[in-house]
Amino acid sequence: MKRCLVFTAGLLSLFCLVAAASEAADSWPPRAYLVKSLVEAVPAYLKAYHADTGRFGSEPWICTDQNVIFPLAAAWALEDPNNPWYHNDQVLEAVGRGGEALIDDMDEKGMWTFRKKDHSTWGQIHMPWTYSRWIRAYALVRDALPAATRERWEKALLLGFTGIRRYADGGTHNIPTHHAMALYIAGVCFENEDWKTAAKQFMARVVSAQDPGGFWSEHFGPVVGYNKVYIDALGVYYHFSRDAAVLEALGRSARFHAGILWTDGSAVSCIDERQLYHRGVDIGNVGFSHTPEGRGFLMRQLDVYNSDGSKNVDGDYAASMLLYGGTGDAVPPAAVQEEGAVTIGAKDALIQRRKPWQWAFSGYACAPADNRWIQDRQNLVDVYYDGLGLVIGGGNTKLQPYWSTFTVGDPSLLAHTPGDESPDFTPNIPLAWTPSGATIDDARSVMTLEYGDVECRVSASVGEDGALTLTYAAPQGKHAEAHVPFLKCADTLRTVAGQEVSLTEDPIHLASSQIGGGFIFGGLSIKVPETASLHWPVKPHNPYAKDGKSKLSDAKLVVVLPFETSGKETIVLSQHLE
Repeated sequence: MKRCLVFTAGLLSLFCLVAAASEAADSWPPRAYLVKSLVEAVPAYLKAYHADTGRFGSEPWICTDQNVIFPLAAAWALEDPNNPWYHNDQVLEAVGRGGEALIDDMDEKGMWTFRKKDHSTWGQIHMPWTYSRWIRAYALVRDALPAATRERWEKALLLGFTGIRRYADGGTHNIPTHHAMALYIAGVCFENEDWKTAAKQFMARVVSAQDPGGFWSEHFGPVVGYNKVYIDALGVYYHFSRDAAVLEALGRSARFHAGILWTDGSAVSCIDERQLYHRGVDIGNVGFSHTPEGRGFLMRQLDVYNSDGSKNVDGDYAASMLLYGGTGDAVPPAAVQEEGAVTIGAKDALIQRRKPWQWAFSGYACAPADNRWIQDRQNLVDVYYDGLGLVIGGGNTKLQPYWSTFTVGDPSLLAHTPGDESPDFTPNIPLAWTPSGATIDDARSVMTLEYGDVECRVSASVGEDGALTLTYAAPQGKHAEAHVPFLKCADTLRTVAGQEVSLTEDPIHLASSQIGGGFIFGGLSIKVPETASLHWPVKPHNPYAKDGKSKLSDAKLVVVLPFETSGKETIVLSQHLE
């Protein structure tokens, strides 16, 4: 069943947000800032340009190194008193030769080898991010290109988009959605009505596939990071097509992303089926600029990103906003509220704010997928503290049961064999590490999880002393245990028992007697029950590396809570002040 995004009445309502929008003194876009960012990005692009080959960047060269031809073309085309690169010959020459470098490397189908900077290759591809920027650059500079260069560009672009046209007849996904956006622009540039019609029909299917909660799913539930790929593609497409059908979808997505922000501008990760948590501020893209909720997201994120006034946005972002962005007033996001709750869908997820504490529960329950890109829905709780950031949770992975909020069975049965490039992600073993069902009581901040016939619960509450209590419950004698994964926010921890522990690559397993009832870690004081044990480093499977190897920075410090002697265990978190 498709779901929607709901802001809990009383604490945070849609009415309040709309009212705030009408009182907003500021509006989007910050044009002077965007022009400055674009202008100041050009020298670095030109420094990375190799005139003998037309290539940009460092070795190994990859086709996406040429993506900078779009912001360079924008700087060349943008007439503004503060833009010294307007109609600059050096910039135009780099753009033209940059496109020719793509032609020199493409195959007979207009594809490039999908190569990454780690030298790994992933087959031939009509790289969507490159084609969309190439066609946008062409739209800006085509009349100024030397005749021979323009002829080469047009022949190659026609070849590539003839191949891309076929994707518009297939299913919706973030990559063909980006392709469809570029195909529409190519249809405009080359007066090809079939390309425009195919792209428009594809975008209609994309809108239809969107969950009413404002996200697109690639399996089950939100894909937070890749969701923005859809928003970007729809935003650029809307500028060229003025297809009103996509505006409501953009508004729903903007409300979704505005609802899942933490104070520091990062996003809730426990609901994400694809990517791990990123501490950085995602400043959105042009698709957010076409709705009031999206502009509120952009303004909030840009304020956090550039809090001291010293940071530019990158040239690609600035170019897109200047050329294709919407304008108008803004609706502030939920993250600005001191207290409140946001639910996604029919209470499929909950984001609760009791600042300085904030937490999220993910009730998206499904069986693990035998696909390296679709992560197991296992790590269902995020905890955030203002000033410290996200401290617990941080997203999902595969082949790592100690990231699971609960397991039922023996967790040692599931593990990734180092170096295995084709592991079995769904082994037939007597272990449940993802729930088969979930229910969230937003009024009490309780999530009930089903692991077959075993029912487990987790709840969160803030006491009068300001401490956050997480309570985990499971039946005794069912081989159930809870796991509380802490992000690596410090290089050492100190136990109440007095032991100083360095978090290196060396495995650490501390029994309850070694912990002494609690530990100090990354600005937090954490009280744990007598039965708890502590494990480090608990690493994820990295889907972006063929062998699955991950970095130490992605490892978690996991508190393990067994339920052999008690059906309920709690941990208590408070800020540690020296």
